[in-house]
Amino acid sequence: MVRILVVHPTPLVCSLFASVINERSGMEVVAQATTVKEALIQAKTSNCNIILVSANLEDNGALTLTQKIAFDHPEIKVLVVGLPESKYVILQYVMAGAAGYVLQDVAVDSLLQNITAAEEDKALVSPSIAAALIDHVAELAHISSRSYLHPQVYSELTAREVEVLQLIDEGFTNQDIANKLVIEVGTVKNHVHNILKKLDVASRKDAAAYLPYIEHEENE
Repeated sequence: MVRILVVHPTPLVCSLFASVINERSGMEVVAQATTVKEALIQAKTSNCNIILVSANLEDNGALTLTQKIAFDHPEIKVLVVGLPESKYVILQYVMAGAAGYVLQDVAVDSLLQNITAAEEDKALVSPSIAAALIDHVAELAHISSRSYLHPQVYSELTAREVEVLQLIDEGFTNQDIANKLVIEVGTVKNHVHNILKKLDVASRKDAAAYLPYIEHEENE
């Protein structure tokens, strides 16, 4: 039996998901939650083995929940629902530990197929996302072969430097970052220089590759 915890900010949508899923033989919604806090409590008490979480949770809640479940409850698989067709966004969730994802506006049958696939450790990933994962793993292997970043280094990055690193990871230029943070371009360059030095890497791309681990440390 696939036991599912549904997490969505709107209670009515949780109930609709439950109605659809409970009609499928072999699946049962055992709990519902509308916040990350509620979901973490239900993950401990509901005996679920799949968490169906909406990407619409506030404050990047779906990503936070995915990371926490992957770390604290690796036996529970997380399926993220409602993601845009964006390689960058999807890769974030997969690297955070999601067992699968469902794009926006998919049919009900596709949702149910993805739940089954996640339960069977056969996540349905598009070729482009698979290729992106391979590239990312290759990047990490390259970095690991050159150096080891001690966790203490993560804490040496200031809050502003982490913010700049997040924008670098999203593909922002120095000028874009300056405009977004309302600071001088020279200040951005100083932040980038400090980030590269602290992480002991030679490029912005290599620095961005560490971001999932830095964000994980921050969420601990």
